[in-house]
Parts: sequence; C-alpha cells; structure tokens
Amino acid sequence: MAAIGRVSLGSCRHDRWPEPRIGRAQTLRRLVGVKTLSVHAAILSSLIRRAGRTLVVDDRRSYRGYEILAGAMHLAGRLQGVNGTDTLGLLLPTSGAYPIALLAGWILGKTVVPLNYLLKREELAYVIDHCGTDTILTAQPMLDYLGYTPDGANVIRMEDTDFSGVPPFNWPATKEDDDLAVLLYTSGTTGKPKGVMLSHGNLKANIRQIEEWVEFTTDDVMMGVLPQFHTFGLTVLTLLPLAVGMKTIYSARFVPQKIVKLIREHKPTVLVAIPSMYNALLATKDSTAEDLASLKYTVSGGEPLPESVFNRFRERFNITLNEGYGLTETAPVTNWCRPHEWRLRSVGMSLPQIDQRIADPSGEKIMPTNAEGEVQMRGPNVMKGYYRDPDATAAVFTADGYFKTGDMGRLDEDRFLYITGRIKEMLIIGGENVFPREIEEVLNANPTVAASGVVGKADDMRGEVPIAFVEAREGETVDPKALRSWCRERLAGYKVPDEVRVVESLPRNPTGKILRRELKKLV
Repeated sequence: MAAIGRVSLGSCRHDRWPEPRIGRAQTLRRLVGVKTLSVHAAILSSLIRRAGRTLVVDDRRSYRGYEILAGAMHLAGRLQGVNGTDTLGLLLPTSGAYPIALLAGWILGKTVVPLNYLLKREELAYVIDHCGTDTILTAQPMLDYLGYTPDGANVIRMEDTDFSGVPPFNWPATKEDDDLAVLLYTSGTTGKPKGVMLSHGNLKANIRQIEEWVEFTTDDVMMGVLPQFHTFGLTVLTLLPLAVGMKTIYSARFVPQKIVKLIREHKPTVLVAIPSMYNALLATKDSTAEDLASLKYTVSGGEPLPESVFNRFRERFNITLNEGYGLTETAPVTNWCRPHEWRLRSVGMSLPQIDQRIADPSGEKIMPTNAEGEVQMRGPNVMKGYYRDPDATAAVFTADGYFKTGDMGRLDEDRFLYITGRIKEMLIIGGENVFPREIEEVLNANPTVAASGVVGKADDMRGEVPIAFVEAREGETVDPKALRSWCRERLAGYKVPDEVRVVESLPRNPTGKILRRELKKLV
C-alpha cells in the first residue's frame, strides 16, 4: 500500500501558487457572507480567514488555506462539463488532496461519494453503479494500487489538472440543510452495501456538536490516521479541523513507527484512532511517554476498546484512552467521553441536541436506568435514510422518529452510555444472552493474545456455543487448551469457548474492526 500515499497535485508546487489578491479575497469574503446553509460555506470562510496559515500536512507536502481554496476552484473548473450527474465519486488516499476534491464537488453542487478503495472489485463496481455517478476523481498511484481502472464512469486523475496560476472562479452552489452532501456506503452485517444519505444539515450539525462539546481551538493539531472515505475520517479528521482552523497531519498508511515519528515532529493535541491502532502503537519498541506527551485528546472509537489495550497504554505512555461512539448513519459522532469525565468502558454522554434512550429490542418499551437494551437516538445529525432503499430506511426508524442503532447498551444515572454488544451478534446459550465482547475481554487479557473474535456455533443441546478465534501476540504462542482454562477461571461455565482456533490474522474492515461475520463463515 505504500504507493497510495504518493499523490501530488500535478504542478501545484508552493512557488506556483499565487498569493490571493486583495480584490479576489474581498469578493470571496462577500461570497461566503451570503446566507447559505451548505456545509462548505463555513469551510470556505475559514480558509479565507486563514489564507496564509498551514492547515494540512500530508506525506508529500503542506497546504495553506488559500492553496486548498485555489486547488478546489481549479478542480471545479476541470470537472465542469465532464461531471454531468448529481453525484461525484472520490477514489483517493488519505491526504490533503481529499478536502480539495470534496470542496470542488460541493462548489459545483454535487453529492460527493467517497469510494472505499479496499472493497473487492465487484463491490466497488456495485457502489459506482448504485450511486449513479458518471465521474470518478482519482490519482494514478491509487489506480496502481487497485491494479485496474474502475468501469462505468469517466476516470479523472487529479494530477492531470493544471493547478498553476489564478484559478477560474465558480460561484459555490447554495444548498439547503436537507440537500444531500455525501453518500457513504456501508456494508453492515449482510447484503449489498447501503448508501447512507447525509445532508448538508447533518454534517454541519455534527461539526457544530463536536465543537461545542470539546471546544477545539486553532491552537489544536489533529493527527489524521483514519481513511477519509470512512465516516470518522471524513467528518472528524477532515471537515471539523478545516471548519475550526486546526492544522491536520495526514498519513496515507498507518505504520506505527512512522506515526510516532510524526507525533514527535508535529506535536498533535488530538489523536482519534481505533483500538487495533492503539494496540499497534504499543508494539513500537523505542517509543516513550515523552513522545506522546503533546496529546490532550486521545480517543478510541469504531469498536469496543479492549481493557488490556487500555491498561497497557496507560502504563506505557501515561495516557488514558477515552472512548467515543458514533455510526455512519449519525454523521458520525454521538458520544465523546472527555478527559475529565472518564469512566471505565463508557463512551461518554451524548453530544448536544442528541436525544438518546435505551429500548427493549423486541418492542417500543423504554428501559430504566442501567437496564440493557437497544441504543436509539434522534438529532439533527441523524441521516435522511438509505439511498434508493425505502424499506431498509423504514426498518431502522421507530414510529416516533428514533434511529435504531442495532447496538446494545445501557445508560447510567448520569446519562453515560455503555455499549455492550450488537443485537445481531448476541449469542443465546442455554437460554442465556451472551455478548461476544465479554468473552473477548477475557481472552484479550491473556498475555499470549493480541486480539480475538468470538462467534456462535449451532448446538443441539444448548442452542449455541461460543467459538473463539485468536491472534497470537508477537513472539508468543497460544495454547488453546490453556486459554480455555484461563477463561474457565474468569467466566461462567456456559460462556467458556467451546473451541479456540488460532489464526494468523483476524479479518478486519478498512478501519481495523474485526469482522465477526467473516469468522461466522469459518464456523
């Protein structure tokens, strides 16, 4: 994957980007001052106010505010007359090119479709066909990584655009809150990928909610390690810092030693990553607490944080990992446990304007404090629905408008949320409800285990039995029999894995989340 980081915007060297002229800057100030409800209005305004400030650093170069703005205008000019559909596909690695491409699409009034370059060829073809785009914006290194050129649409390479000189001016499209901004495709647990419809209002609301909750300033620096086609990488690591005026450091590939080096060099204050990334950082041999001392907000999301990773990170780096929570359908952040509010295994309280409740998954009964049930919510950040799929949309909303997350959880007396599992992943063993996470926590605490995944297997006597798949920690050997004994000492008998299978690597999604549905196929 090394090649996908090498994306350059053609001839856009620093010495060929003109400083913004006063007349044009004043015109743009008046432009973004026009009342508009689009998500890009605030970002364009922020870029103008911080025209000379470095806002993005990636594997190839840095970008000042006016360079991002001018790049978007150049690219919008290139796409005019080529992109005839309402949608524009983006097939790019994590880099400064991504916000430029996003803004170019929005300036032209397009619904942007971030494409997952880790999908199989037939899955990517399905997404391109389903969203109906006639144009994909990409770069040659990305195509080299894929090993093919996607069919079904015009493929435009960013490096073929001339980014030199003063860009052609395009009056940015005005959009209402309810207008579509992006289609994010998520596979879920079964079936074809679904297109999550996020509006300009959804994205604006979530940016505003995070700003109000965490109170980031222009002095903060973000470390961007998640792919930008992913909902967290898009909103939290791309749109949020641009709107606030924070600098963001991007790396196209998550290489632990490289990430530590970047943290040493740029001293970011914010790191949002997934548990497997934090686990990988623990494997760096020469990194110390001093290397990571600049981090003020170190957030884990995407999947439950194993207690073993939490404990080791705290002991090694003197950093308390705070969990957050969100879904593609919620744009994405709904909960964020701030440093002064840390509670073990909690993802924190809900962000402003989000109404959360716990409901009986078999009906509409609302559960009391500390009782477990399905996490449901509503708020301005919740999606419009699934693209061209009214049945799937109807299935995830209650009659009174709450989004049904499919996650099990509970709310304590102070409204702190605890996620306990997925409804569809719940095992029923001898009539007892068991969530894989509980068993995985015990497995992950074993010193020989790097990571684990637990799924159910049909059993004539007990209905289901748990089967565990484990990765060995580097330099260690897992003894399945000993590991079952370890579990027997720490779990009720019916929760002990019926079988432990050692695998070289667990199946994961693009952000590193373990895919239990793939493990289920092995059973």
